[in-house]
Amino acid sequence: MADPQNPGVSGRIVFTFRAFLLYQLSRFFIVIATQMQSVAVGWQVYEITKRPLDLGLVGLAQFFPSILLFLVSGHVADRFDRRKVLVICCVGFAACWGTLFFLTERGVHSVFPIYVVLVLLGVVRSFNGPVSRSILPQLVPEEHFPAAVAWSSTMFQGATILGPTLGGILYAVLRGPAGVYAIAAICATLAAIATLRIEMQSKPRHREPVNFKTVLAGIHYIWSKKIILGSISLDLFAVLLGGAVALLPVYASEILKTGPWGLGILRSAPGVGAGAMALFLANKPLRRRAGAAMLCCVAGFGAFTIVFGLSRSLAISLLALALVGATDMVSVVVRGILIQVATPDEMRGRVNAVDMIFIGASNEFGQFESGLTAHWFGTVPAVVLGGIGTLAVTGLWAWFFPELRNADRLLVSKD
Repeated sequence: MADPQNPGVSGRIVFTFRAFLLYQLSRFFIVIATQMQSVAVGWQVYEITKRPLDLGLVGLAQFFPSILLFLVSGHVADRFDRRKVLVICCVGFAACWGTLFFLTERGVHSVFPIYVVLVLLGVVRSFNGPVSRSILPQLVPEEHFPAAVAWSSTMFQGATILGPTLGGILYAVLRGPAGVYAIAAICATLAAIATLRIEMQSKPRHREPVNFKTVLAGIHYIWSKKIILGSISLDLFAVLLGGAVALLPVYASEILKTGPWGLGILRSAPGVGAGAMALFLANKPLRRRAGAAMLCCVAGFGAFTIVFGLSRSLAISLLALALVGATDMVSVVVRGILIQVATPDEMRGRVNAVDMIFIGASNEFGQFESGLTAHWFGTVPAVVLGGIGTLAVTGLWAWFFPELRNADRLLVSKD
């Protein structure tokens, strides 16, 4: 049983469970490969077209399948063996990254085939996201689940930190994206092997009939829990408006005057800040005034985005991005605990599928929004205006969702 008087020590008990370790290993491989691919694709597409708008389309291509498939993917996660579905997703990742390697080796000079593969990656991700998050409660005893969520976020950020830097270095050392894609495919294969070795603590799940009501159950659940709705929608609009990650190739190439290595460390900087914050929250969890803390940190996210947008110094830009990641991690942890702990296991896949739409909209669709506004107004104005928009959204959500503003503790009743 976790010791509430010493959460930092008791939380590390989750690493004594072999299934949890294998899951984290598999997830680490997939996340690090995804981050490496993002750097390689971003630089490759920008080298081909030299248009910020095309960087936005990279995000849109990966997000669009999630909109079409989130109801299906949620049901798949709730009705089928989650471990087997996760293995299939790992194989799908390997196939897509292998295809990008093949296209690059053939000397692709058009972004269209790259976008086609990115759409297929989006299909795989639409299934991988809900099942990957839903499987976690089946890997550790229930009393250790909150600690597993916190440490899972920390491991994710570790891969987020390492992945972009490694992708940028490999791009430069191997003189192009082909080697990055090949290594990403190998990582996905290793993830599939690790997942196959997981022995889950299976609990019987009530299989509801497939009908209109059960398909939309995840949406209804989130809508009925206003504090959850407020937290995930706040994150959606804040990151949608304030996300500058899609424009980092432009900053690295034209504003900060660095190469692929600079893009890699710029991509890693938010992960460094987020990882540090995740470690802090794992050892000193939010116990009081969680809603106010989340709102303040989202406002900080917008403010530091503005600082990054105006910066012409690599050091200041890295610091601003690290603080962007740190403030964003607070909302990630708050939202993750609210959803994972409070949701019944038999509908966790559908709820997570809906949440993944919000995450995808804030990340991938946010990349499209950033690329489009940069195309209209210029790169720097687009980032600065996005940060200002995030500050405005934070104020509005503090007014519209008093349940979130006044939230003290994180747990929500399942009833």
